[in-house]
Amino acid sequence: MLQPTQIFLMDRIAIAFSIRTAVFISALIVGIAGWSVARADDAATVAPSPTPTAKRVDFDRQVAPILLRRCAGCHNPGENSGGLSLLSLESARVGGKSGEPAIKPGDIDNSYAITRIEAGEMPPPQKAKPVEPAELVLLKRWIDSGAAWTKGRVLDPLSTTTDTRAGRDWWSLQAPVRPKLPQVKNAHWIRTPIDAFVLAKLEENGLEPSPEADRATLIRRATLDVLGLPPSPEEVQAFVADRSPDAYERLVDRLFASPHYGECWARHWLDVVRFAESDGFEMNRPRPNAWPFRDYVIESFNSDKPYTQFITEQLAGEQIGADVATGYLVAGPWDQVKSPDVELTRLQRLAELDDMVSTTTTAFLGLTSGCAKCHDHKFDPITQRDYYAMQAIFAGVQHGERALPESPEQGRRRRAIEQEIAAAEQKKRAIAVSIEPLARVRSRSGDSPHSSNKKSARLRAAVNPLYNVDRFEAVMAKYVRFTVRATNNLEPCIDELEIYSAGPPPRNVALASAGGAASASGTFANGTYKLHQLPHINDGHYGNSWSWISNEVGRGWVQIELREPTRIDRIVWARDREGVFRDRLATSYRIEVAIEPGKWQTVATSDDRQPYDPRATPIPLDPSQLPSGQKLKYESLEASIALASARLKQSQPPVAYAGNFSQPGEPTYRLNRGDPMQRKEEVQPGSIAAVGKAFELSSAAPEAQRRLALARWIADPSNPLTARVMVNRIWMYHFGQGLERSPSDFGFNGGKPSHPKLLDWLATEFMANGWRPKYIHRLILLSSTYRQSSRFDARNAAIDGDDTFLWRFRSRRLDAEPIRDSILSVSGTLETRMGGPGFDVFEPNNNYVKVYFPKQTFGPAEWRRMIYLDKPRMQFDATFGAFDCPDSAQPLAKRNTSTTALQALNLLNGSFVEQQTARFARRLNRDRPNDVPGQIQRAFWLAFGRAPDGEELRAAEKLVAHEGLPIFCRAMLNANELVYLP
Repeated sequence: MLQPTQIFLMDRIAIAFSIRTAVFISALIVGIAGWSVARADDAATVAPSPTPTAKRVDFDRQVAPILLRRCAGCHNPGENSGGLSLLSLESARVGGKSGEPAIKPGDIDNSYAITRIEAGEMPPPQKAKPVEPAELVLLKRWIDSGAAWTKGRVLDPLSTTTDTRAGRDWWSLQAPVRPKLPQVKNAHWIRTPIDAFVLAKLEENGLEPSPEADRATLIRRATLDVLGLPPSPEEVQAFVADRSPDAYERLVDRLFASPHYGECWARHWLDVVRFAESDGFEMNRPRPNAWPFRDYVIESFNSDKPYTQFITEQLAGEQIGADVATGYLVAGPWDQVKSPDVELTRLQRLAELDDMVSTTTTAFLGLTSGCAKCHDHKFDPITQRDYYAMQAIFAGVQHGERALPESPEQGRRRRAIEQEIAAAEQKKRAIAVSIEPLARVRSRSGDSPHSSNKKSARLRAAVNPLYNVDRFEAVMAKYVRFTVRATNNLEPCIDELEIYSAGPPPRNVALASAGGAASASGTFANGTYKLHQLPHINDGHYGNSWSWISNEVGRGWVQIELREPTRIDRIVWARDREGVFRDRLATSYRIEVAIEPGKWQTVATSDDRQPYDPRATPIPLDPSQLPSGQKLKYESLEASIALASARLKQSQPPVAYAGNFSQPGEPTYRLNRGDPMQRKEEVQPGSIAAVGKAFELSSAAPEAQRRLALARWIADPSNPLTARVMVNRIWMYHFGQGLERSPSDFGFNGGKPSHPKLLDWLATEFMANGWRPKYIHRLILLSSTYRQSSRFDARNAAIDGDDTFLWRFRSRRLDAEPIRDSILSVSGTLETRMGGPGFDVFEPNNNYVKVYFPKQTFGPAEWRRMIYLDKPRMQFDATFGAFDCPDSAQPLAKRNTSTTALQALNLLNGSFVEQQTARFARRLNRDRPNDVPGQIQRAFWLAFGRAPDGEELRAAEKLVAHEGLPIFCRAMLNANELVYLP
């Protein structure tokens, strides 16, 4: 019975995660006393002559597994616990810190390892299970017989899986092999090959699949699952009435053709890659241009982009025409408040690189690599050297925005406007020349700036804060550097550095929008850092608020790398073209150009200028000094330039927070215990040696080639992890849990999959069909496994309580986004506009440390789908953040599903839901005016995709009569049926 108290109080779904560990059982260890092995290859063993009474033991089959399981994890060249390595017999004979040999062939009493084992001290209990009595007997017999060790055999702890860690033989590190479809009894249940693997497991465990869900449930499930929105009443009714044999197949095809599919499934990937639209840390400033990456992900899913291409674009997109995709690399948190301390600066940089490495290994490979920052991974075959080889890949990636390449049409429009502005500027300057002798710089003492001294008369005017031009013979340049040698005080400041091509017409080629890339000796970093940033040096904005300041008093350099070598003939620069500030003015400087890095040619200096006079006041051109005819022309030109400049700003290529790239300035080193101040040997860029076809590059490899090599290694079909990880993610989002239950950890701690053959079949099928995600989606949705009812079955539950073997479709609560989007859809206010900058649910403020105050009122701007919400890091939507939204501080493989009182209260009393309740009631009044039973019927169809039964209708009519239609609507928006996937 529907009651107003039927609010959102979800049943807890207990998910029992079974932790499966791989146990390596050595053959013929226990109970083999007295067995002697006759070997034909005795010459291949290295051992002293055995004592006459000792019996031979097979090292490879009997002893090596014990040493690997119990000892080699700590006693290896990487760990070297106690100064002892058991990698080979030679290293085992070394005494370590104790000074006694760990293994002394033929002498058990003086073998220190045996003494420690018998005392219960080795292995330490926290490190590994104790040596079993039978194993100890075998070790003693082996030592007593001469400790034969197979020649060349190395006990690499990364090679073999034991009961405490994975080796290179771990299941996920082996290439997936396409299995044959299993034989089953109930063959008529099979619709796709998926069903054969699922049914085989069910039959093996004495389980039966559930009946197929009814058609209304199927369309609601599939639509919410694929689009994140409920189906309309008309769609449900049409599907239920359609009895054609391919009705469901056509429904599935229609869903995957919808652009709403990308909006729904992009949010899963954005969780995995820790996307947010603020920096995090204490300032948590917004990233207003991060949204293009979100739109890129949506479009990638909608276009069914091959997953290998998707990988490559995110890692090296600027090399293959997908510049915005590299927003992936810098999607994580970034501490923009830099420290002057060398050690802290290195720690900050290490954190940035660790974020890139860890996200890449978890997102694409399903491996946790963070442990290897300080030491070889304790559970998986990832060495510390592997970690730093990966770090070297990203050593040239820096956080920040960059202009995206313009389209040919954008380029044509921009060039036309620039030519228009340049022509007007030229006419303005021609007019200005007529009054230039009238002293553009006036001394406070009233003296003329033109000295009577002949020497000074030959010098150019002194620098001034407002406007400076340095002309020179036209020269080809790819790099232009402005070096400040002295200032009138403090650190030098430049509001814009303009580099003009020789023309005609002249064009400012320094602009970031024109491809200019800025670098500097250093940038001022304090409370005003937001104003004085390096990108301001060539962003086209004038004035102190858009300036660059060096971090060195009286000196520093700023450099622009042009998009291509260009013939240039002048530099224009100023301290503050708005005329407010006069400090920090460069009084002594040098301008150099180069075609190749480091081969500088000086083209201008301040040496030919008059000495700077601090008493001089720069005076901008006053049109009133012109004759009336020229004055009108001058003012008309200024007006034309202002209008054209506004059009130029609108036509500039978009800017995206997609990172900046440069060749690393120093090598990458392995760091002792992850301490950036304890550098060990240099490490070359490379991959994880235990995974696929590993690669290593030279330390001189170009920055972009490093990322391309990494992308190709990950996307290579021989990589055993890439396809498995992606199909497992797709499976998890459809069924609520993956075939491997730790979707970003396919290592030892992740355990083993519930259906290993199905996982391998899906991975090989994915690769064989062009790595297209929609192909795997469709296979899943068309399967009988997916179409099962979610009804509980006591007999099956007694055998498989957590539905590991998929005997039903488990109903589960929707995530925050589809809950919010469903409410907007039901109330009739959903704004379906796609793409572009998102909407904000926080009150605007521009504090130095960003403060997020939730909005209390909402309008059409906030009624878009939740994926377009500006997502700040560590801040949550006031209503729906309680539904287990990620904070985006770290990658999130799978969202939790908690049940809290705050969730129920937010849906019952939140201002957003209250507003939508009123609009839902308004919609019902509009759709079914003066018809309470009709309004109730309409509400059930809109919210639940079905008609109410007789009892529900009577209870709802009574509720409307006593409390009014809005209260009934609030009850509908708080019902479990609205927020659960059926």
